[in-house]
Amino acid sequence: MTRGSTLSAHPLSRSTGRLAIPAQTRTSPASLPELLDGFNALPADEASHRLLGCLRNPRWARRIADHRPYPTVEALLAASDEAAYDLTAADLAEALAGETLPPLPDDAYEAAHMALGAAHAAYEARFGHAFVIHLGGISAREALDRTLEAIRSRLANDPDDERIIAWEELRRLARQRLPTLLADTGR
Repeated sequence: MTRGSTLSAHPLSRSTGRLAIPAQTRTSPASLPELLDGFNALPADEASHRLLGCLRNPRWARRIADHRPYPTVEALLAASDEAAYDLTAADLAEALAGETLPPLPDDAYEAAHMALGAAHAAYEARFGHAFVIHLGGISAREALDRTLEAIRSRLANDPDDERIIAWEELRRLARQRLPTLLADTGR
C-alpha cells in the first residue's frame, strides 16, 4: 500500500497544542459497567460507527457491535483483542490509513515540530502508513521523546516486522480508546 504523504493532514499545528495521547477516560472503573449497558443498547449501525473511533476498520467495528451484549467491560476488551488479532493485511492497512500523527504540546519548540515531521515523513515513506504508538501511562512531558525515539528505532525494522508491531500498537490503542467510547455513550 502506498499513499502520498499525509503530513499536511496531520494535526502538527502549533495551534492545536497537545500531544494527543489517546484519551484516558475520566470515568471511574466502578461506573464502566453502567456505561456498558448504554453501549449494549445502541442500535448496531450506531455502535459500529462509534467503534470506528477506537480502531478505524469497519469489519472490526461490526464484529464488536454484532457480538453485543457484553456482560462485562473485560468481555468487551477481550472481544476487541480477538477481533484485532483476526484483522487481515487489508484490514490492517485500512485501520492504519485512518490513523494520524498526534499534535505537539503547546510549549514544543520549533525544532520539535521539525523533528517529528521529518521522522514521520521518513517512516511513512518507508512503510506507507502513519506511525502508530500506544503511549498509555506515559506523561505528556515524555510522550514527544518516546514518540521520536520509537519512530527512529522502528525505521530500522523490516516492513513485515513493522506491520506486526503496528498491528499490536493498534490493538493496544483500541483497548485504551474503548473506555472513552463507553463514557461518551453514557452521556
